[in-house]
Amino acid sequence: RIARRGIDSSTRLGRHRWVVERTVSWLNAFRRLHRRYEVKAAHFGAFVSIAAALICYRQYAK
Repeated sequence: RIARRGIDSSTRLGRHRWVVERTVSWLNAFRRLHRRYEVKAAHFGAFVSIAAALICYRQYAK
C-alpha cells in the first residue's frame, strides 16, 4: 500500500515493508533466484520453496 496523506501513517507501512524487504534480501542470497533461468514457472517455484525451507532451517538451527 502507498501511504496517503491524512489517512495512513508512514510508520505503520514502514514496519511491514521492512519485513518484505528482509525476506526478499534473504531470497537474493541464492544466486539461482537472481534471474529466472528456468523455462517452467513450476521449476522456479520449486527453487523458491527450497530456498525458503533452507532459510527457515538456518534460522531454526541458530
